[in-house]
Amino acid sequence: MQTKNLTPSQPPFEKINIVNDSSQSAMSVSKTHHGECDHCHLPLPADEDITATINDQEMHFCCYGCKTVCETIYGAGMDGFYRRTLEGETLEPPPEIDSELEIYDLDDVQREFVNELGDIREMHLLVEGIHCAACLWLIERRLGIEDGILKANVNLSAKKLHLKWDNRVIKLSRVMQILGQIGYASVPYDPEAAEGQIKKQNRALLFRLSFAGFAAMNLMWISIALYTGADDGKFKDLFYWISLGLATPTLLYSGYPFYRGAFTGLMNRHLTMDLPVAIGAIVTYLYSCYVVISGSEIAHVYFDTVVNFIFVILTGRYLEAMSKRLAVQSTQRLLDLQPKISTLITEGETKIVPVRALQKDDHVLVKAGEKIPVDGVIIKGESIVDESMLTGEFVPVAKFTGDKVSAGTTNKDGVLTVIVTQTLKNTALGKIIHLVDEAQSTKAPIQCTADRIIPWFVSITLLLATVTFLYWLSDGIELALMAATSVLIITCPCAFGLATPMAIAVATGVGARMGVLVKHGAVLEILSSIRHFVFDKTGTLTQGKMLVSTLFYKSLQEHTEGEKDVNKIMPGEDLLSGLDQGEKRLLSLVYYLETQSEHMIAKAIVNLGQLSGLDKNKPGSEVELENIKVVSGSGIHASCQGQIIAVGSLSWIRQFSDLSEQSEWRNIEKLASDYHLSGSTVVYGWLQNESICAFVIEDKLRKNAADIISQMHAQEFQLTLLSGDKREVADYMAEKLGIEEVIAEVMPDEKDAVIQQKQQQGNRIAMVGDGINDAPALVRADVGIAMGSGTDVSIDSADIILVNGELEKIPLAAELSQATLSTIKQNIGISILYNIIMVPLAMAAMITPLVAAISMPLSSLLVIGNAARLRWRFAKNK
Repeated sequence: MQTKNLTPSQPPFEKINIVNDSSQSAMSVSKTHHGECDHCHLPLPADEDITATINDQEMHFCCYGCKTVCETIYGAGMDGFYRRTLEGETLEPPPEIDSELEIYDLDDVQREFVNELGDIREMHLLVEGIHCAACLWLIERRLGIEDGILKANVNLSAKKLHLKWDNRVIKLSRVMQILGQIGYASVPYDPEAAEGQIKKQNRALLFRLSFAGFAAMNLMWISIALYTGADDGKFKDLFYWISLGLATPTLLYSGYPFYRGAFTGLMNRHLTMDLPVAIGAIVTYLYSCYVVISGSEIAHVYFDTVVNFIFVILTGRYLEAMSKRLAVQSTQRLLDLQPKISTLITEGETKIVPVRALQKDDHVLVKAGEKIPVDGVIIKGESIVDESMLTGEFVPVAKFTGDKVSAGTTNKDGVLTVIVTQTLKNTALGKIIHLVDEAQSTKAPIQCTADRIIPWFVSITLLLATVTFLYWLSDGIELALMAATSVLIITCPCAFGLATPMAIAVATGVGARMGVLVKHGAVLEILSSIRHFVFDKTGTLTQGKMLVSTLFYKSLQEHTEGEKDVNKIMPGEDLLSGLDQGEKRLLSLVYYLETQSEHMIAKAIVNLGQLSGLDKNKPGSEVELENIKVVSGSGIHASCQGQIIAVGSLSWIRQFSDLSEQSEWRNIEKLASDYHLSGSTVVYGWLQNESICAFVIEDKLRKNAADIISQMHAQEFQLTLLSGDKREVADYMAEKLGIEEVIAEVMPDEKDAVIQQKQQQGNRIAMVGDGINDAPALVRADVGIAMGSGTDVSIDSADIILVNGELEKIPLAAELSQATLSTIKQNIGISILYNIIMVPLAMAAMITPLVAAISMPLSSLLVIGNAARLRWRFAKNK
């Protein structure tokens, strides 16, 4: 239902009079002129009479689409739509609706548009036909009365409907059908289509700006001629009429966005920033028209002033639009990281298919140099993968069979076969795009306050302009008009309105580049005031996976022993260097035996083997493991050329060994005993009659964890370690990190209770976690921070996501939030200071409307530039 201009040859608009009668709720329609559609006001067809009786009134329509829409609107009791549509505004007939809407009910189709295929689903629909606030009212009211629709919010500027529905009660096709019945066509929201729409809007604004610039340039030459003497000559009237001819289309075409915004706001009883500009332009133009038509010899025209300040304000608006786009360009660039095509493997053959066509459990081939199209697991091949777009680390990561890979990362070396686990929106990249988009569309509390102030700001502007006009009227209407117009323009609160959203947009974009994803704009404001951080242990302060930290070994034949600090072993370094033959053979056999197990401890030993090259030291046919048997809770054993090889707990392995070996076991057990006290797991390996070893396996601290905790202490943050682990393990970890307060052996619901208790004590809490058991506490906290390497549940429950799980991003996020709030306050201060200085000058008639028009966008650009400083400030942290 987009607006459409009628040509002068078309019949005048039909007037709809509203009758407010308690006995009759219907709208009575009285036609002042015949020949117009009662829905869209376009001319009726000459060869067909389409009528319907609605509420005892005979109505005429230009097409069956308008007839159906009008009947549906009245039938749903939504006839208030017509009262909210601007009088004289013409609608286009309803767009054509897809006849096969049921296809959108298929899970395979919805999968790329919804976050989760559950009973409760959320989706954005791009709605064709929205043109004003009345459309928003109609869509939201009509969908709001339908069972199963939980949420329906329409974004007017983006023409986007945020829909949440119960798929058990209502299908998506039914929702789209309802929209079609009231005159709107809809399709699932596609970011690429939305990006195209933004470019289209900016291009339209550029056309209006160019037209105004052309008129302003030509009027400038006329003004120069008038100011240099032609004003008293015989060409004066000619120049005036030419100025009128140039100013009129400029006012109507280039100034249209201001009038539309002003009228829409008035119809919704909301004073917008467009109202003062519209009033100033129209009043100045009408006064100039009066001077031209009346032929006044004394008064002057101000067509050049009108056109110039429309041109200047449009220039400011265009620069604002481009700046806003630049502020979120980091998010839009993420879309380009998602490959559009992939190589699908089916029945041993490969074929190129769109990424949209991929489904879970499909097999895709990724060649060297290609981007990985989906999230998945490598089932064949090994390679080096560049994950810098996700982790920020430019050192490629080695990937082997069983490792996870992410969409948008680059395969640098070998050929990989990947089984699909997540596609499109559900990939790590897709979630990043969604989170940043949501963060930039939400409002912080301080922004909501600013939004509430703006209508009062506009009211005061109109009052000041009126007072200024009346004060200077005694000195002539021209001076009074120019002074009042200057006040209207100079006080336009654009800078005030941009103060918060520009800072939020820049901050979320900067955060995304640093690997800090902010879900809501309000989070940045809240986080800036938090001084107490609560940390989960496992997976947050630690790496969340079992790794071998220390290796003890002892030869039963040579009676030699030793220790290796695995933390100091570089990737590719030979773990076997310095060992005798029996010890080398034991470690190689342990590695190959553990590859047969899926236990997490076995994976830690296998990971060590891959890191140190054990997988490349296979001694040929000697490694022939037979009779492999796994004993649950104890270990795994096998035979190799008549010798027993066993890996597991000490008490279990001793059942296989000779009594003569008991003293050797005690010696190596003593070496590893201190690690038991710190919560580490010690696993023993034994090769009959040759050698024994012990692997100390622990969940290592994250890189720089101690330094980050020390840094936060220096910034006077209060820190608490909250863990479900044993008290002695938690205490050991806290002492190692320097955290004084420790709360251990707590269940998930108890973590939530701890957070609640601290909040009741008057503290604002930020909770940092990564596991499912942290989800309740993350939700309860004032700000929940989840590690990007954590579970989906914890990520969904948090307000901030650390994409690559780097702890150093936590103080950085706190610094970003404080800088953002400071920038918002500075922006508001700039806009207020600007008005304190400029408004009195305008009221004193010391500023012309043109100077006011130049100053107004400059204040907005000053606010934009101040917000952009956030990007420069954190540039080193990309």
